[in-house]
Amino acid sequence: MPPKKVGSKLLNWASHLDDNALEQARETASMPFVHPHVALMPDAHSGMGSAVGTVIPTLGAVIPAAVGVDIGCGMIGVRTSFAKSDLAGRNLADLRLSIEASIPLSMGNYNRGIGDWEFTASKLAELEGLAASNDVDLTHSPKWREQLGSLGSGNHFLELCLDTTDVVWLFLHSGSRGVGNKIAKKHIAVAQRLCAQWWIDLPNKDLAYLPEGTPEFGRYIKDLRWAQRFAYLNRAEMMDRFGAVFATWMGTDDHREIERINCHHNYTVKEKHGNKDVWLTRKGAVDAHDGVKAIIPGSMGTRSYVVVGKGSASGLCSAPHGAGRRFSRTEARKRFTVDDLRNRMVGIEFRDGEEFVDEIPDAYKDIDVVMEDAVDLVTVEHELRQILNVKGT
Repeated sequence: MPPKKVGSKLLNWASHLDDNALEQARETASMPFVHPHVALMPDAHSGMGSAVGTVIPTLGAVIPAAVGVDIGCGMIGVRTSFAKSDLAGRNLADLRLSIEASIPLSMGNYNRGIGDWEFTASKLAELEGLAASNDVDLTHSPKWREQLGSLGSGNHFLELCLDTTDVVWLFLHSGSRGVGNKIAKKHIAVAQRLCAQWWIDLPNKDLAYLPEGTPEFGRYIKDLRWAQRFAYLNRAEMMDRFGAVFATWMGTDDHREIERINCHHNYTVKEKHGNKDVWLTRKGAVDAHDGVKAIIPGSMGTRSYVVVGKGSASGLCSAPHGAGRRFSRTEARKRFTVDDLRNRMVGIEFRDGEEFVDEIPDAYKDIDVVMEDAVDLVTVEHELRQILNVKGT
């Protein structure tokens, strides 16, 4: 749908939007260094400081809390040459248990098999080299290496999916784990301290920013880029393990990968918008430049989409990152039960349990409405339906 103009520097693509998220977007758009405008994506909902699903272009400054605490969170999907018919007679529960045994679903402290995979060492070496060359201080996270290849909790997940032609896809959602969280919180605190020290009046303390040209800004950008790379490689590591486990389950030595898409949806990057070079923060949004592929997941039990960007200038070459929450986790637990979740997941192999009730599809926006709202931002290339879902703990 075409966007609605809300004030002089805010465009909204969301047909369903809570009042708090709209107010957060107004506050973000009021920051003096925003250029040319803030874009509110179809899946937008309330977040920390800025609404999740907000695209924020800034001149000479970055807002660390707008980037968020899960720096580089995003999706990775692999299209294989296997088809649904190749899965006949195989027990999906066995595959789920193998995945759970190979990929830590919570803290990286439990990732004791970090040396068991031949493809892990090169990723660790790259991250160690990047940290050394950019003087990235990781003393706050002595176990960051063990966090590589771990999923995390909340809405992070792994899935086995089929597209509309019954081709098999491997799919997962994760970010920069505990190390990224500590990097983010450190710089959010610095930004808040500096803005208070400089007597800067902010609409919200989580809109505290770091001005370009200061030592604190330079330090943040170096740490941010390291965390974004960690998140990218963390997804790649889990996908490599997922592929190996899937191949074994299929009785082959190759998961027959045809295509791989790995994209962030919580990050900052330098781009040109409104004829100026800006720091573009996508807080719950994917890169949708013309021809760029991305992944927009629905909630567990619904559908997900592989898309191609249309390069919408008014949309800041961005698109939604998922379904977006309708209810908070606390509210979802009040409204729904584990039996409701089981009824919604009929026909899908999944991790059953009370702890996953707040991830029930009914707690999220209708992904079909989100995709309809995003029709001017992306073209759908593949529609996926999950047959197996593994949520983080």
